[in-house]
Amino acid sequence: MLKTILLPVTMCFVLAGPALAAADVNKADQAALDGIAGVGPATSKAILAEREKNGSFKDWADLERRVKGVGERNAVKLSAAGLTVNGKAYEASPPLPAAKISKVDGKPVDKAPAGK
Repeated sequence: MLKTILLPVTMCFVLAGPALAAADVNKADQAALDGIAGVGPATSKAILAEREKNGSFKDWADLERRVKGVGERNAVKLSAAGLTVNGKAYEASPPLPAAKISKVDGKPVDKAPAGK
């Protein structure tokens, strides 16, 4: 009997754990930001100071530009940990296509030869 009650209650706490860690960068206070894995006191203070000084963040690119230490690599990790900007998770930009390499001389094909 105890197992039938304890199992569903335990599952609720396990499943609710990640939901409790989610925070929007434009709405969260310092405690909520610090609850995101990868956001320490220095980063949360920088986010709050920048938000107070210049207003809400428009998108992830705006957050990356305005807060030192939040770059693409960090943004991916923070988003995976539950941080959002205006309710949206980070979407990594697609990789740039690699230049075609000539089989003759190993140089990129898309560049014009020097002197022409």
